[in-house]
Amino acid sequence: MFDAAILDAAERVLDLCRQRGAMVVTAESCTGGLLAGSLTAVAGSSDIVDCGYVTYSCSAKTALLGVPAALIHAHGAVSAEVARAMVDGIRSHHPERIGVAVTGVAGPGSDSQTKPAGLVYLAAVADGDIVVAENRYGDIGRHAVRMASVRDALMLIASCLRP
Repeated sequence: MFDAAILDAAERVLDLCRQRGAMVVTAESCTGGLLAGSLTAVAGSSDIVDCGYVTYSCSAKTALLGVPAALIHAHGAVSAEVARAMVDGIRSHHPERIGVAVTGVAGPGSDSQTKPAGLVYLAAVADGDIVVAENRYGDIGRHAVRMASVRDALMLIASCLRP
């Protein structure tokens, strides 16, 4: 299911977490659990992966992660603000964990002029600091957007964990 680059990145994240004695929690929208799946595809990941939230709907983001409905209404589910709030929800529920969140438009196409297919926001938290990244992959196909998002989310976590 996952290519070698994603599995290598997942293994790197798991190794960095082991070095810190840290566990990971994911919160995913457009990737629908693929990020957690990439981590658990690596044998021995059970000592690092704590849990994952698939919050595809706005109501799930609010109910499970505490993302304020007013924030979603003001900025849209696909926004830097919501990605940050998703990872902040992880931090609230799992304060000792590394957190990563993904929200975006996987496509194909988009019903928004301002949020085209391929627009994805990633957020990660480690050591209390939240980092948010915007990626514009373009309308390269649903599968490609989702896989690129997983790869880049893993790279974001790794960058937050490096000394």
